Amino acid sequence: MKLMTKEILDKIPALYADENIPLGEKICYVRFFHPFSSWKWFATEFDPETGIFFGWVDGSFPEWGNFSLEEMQGVKVRGLGIERDMHFTPKPMKEISEYKERG
Repeated sequence: MKLMTKEILDKIPALYADENIPLGEKICYVRFFHPFSSWKWFATEFDPETGIFFGWVDGSFPEWGNFSLEEMQGVKVRGLGIERDMHFTPKPMKEISEYKERG
C-alpha cells in the first residue's frame, strides 16, 4: 500500500506551515496504523523533500512530534507494514476520538 499519495500531498500543509494553529484545531489529513499494534499516526503537516511528517502519535506515550515516511515504510511485523486508513476523512484533531481520549 502506498502511504503517501499525490492527492494527500496536494492537500497537506508544508512542515511548520501551521505552527501557529492551536493543536486541537490542526487538520489531520491522513491516519496511519499497524494491524498488529495499537499505535496510530495522525499527520497534520509534511515535508516532501525530507519525508518528515508532523502530527499526533498515539502510542505508548501519546505526543505531538515528527515521524518519518521512510521509517514507516520500513516497518514490518509478521510480514505486514504500516497502512494508511483509506476511509479516513480529514478533520480537526479535536474531532478525532483517540486525540480526545488521550490528548
